[in-house]
Amino acid sequence: MNLFKLLNRFEKKIKSVPVGPYYGSSANELDNFFCGIGKAEISASTITFTNYPFEPSLVYPNKSIKAEHITAICLEAYPPLVRINEEVVFISKEQAADLKTFLEDNSIPTFKPSRNWDWLLEPFVDTAHTKEEEQRIIDLLVKNGVTESEINNIRKEVEKQMLKYNFDTMLWDWAGLGLLDVLSAMRVKYGKEQFADFYQRAMEIELRGAK
Repeated sequence: MNLFKLLNRFEKKIKSVPVGPYYGSSANELDNFFCGIGKAEISASTITFTNYPFEPSLVYPNKSIKAEHITAICLEAYPPLVRINEEVVFISKEQAADLKTFLEDNSIPTFKPSRNWDWLLEPFVDTAHTKEEEQRIIDLLVKNGVTESEINNIRKEVEKQMLKYNFDTMLWDWAGLGLLDVLSAMRVKYGKEQFADFYQRAMEIELRGAK
């Protein structure tokens, strides 16, 4: 075996070894957790998305969406959300002012964030909660139509990946994680079909109780 093949095999072997200091994230996970949200160009009546990272999305990887096809916009979320039928896509907070002008000029409705994923991911932030606070969060989710059984199942599904995402990367987020975080984390874990299924379920959960 020549030296090049030997080094290549050694590099692949190293990359397969868990390197996360707390939850055993692989080098591939650590390199790909933070995928960003691509870029968006807002014109008079169109938003053009480029390099959008989530493959199941309607706008992946590049697509222009006319104002007439946008269901609603949420300026209160971080980052802001553009709803297209039963999906939301992200736009940089830095473009919030332009997005506000866009929705006003095109008479697009607004909606408030449900915060469902913020509450579902509370156990994985770097903050301790009392039993009373935990129950309050469960009550808020139930009020939005997320059952206690669903809460337990969803948290079980994403637990390990979210712990890797927040702690192995040294993100140490204590204020709150949300839909963008769970999509970024799970896209690294799942294959194409599995992530497409998760993406659809994540959107449905996000939009429960949204007004």
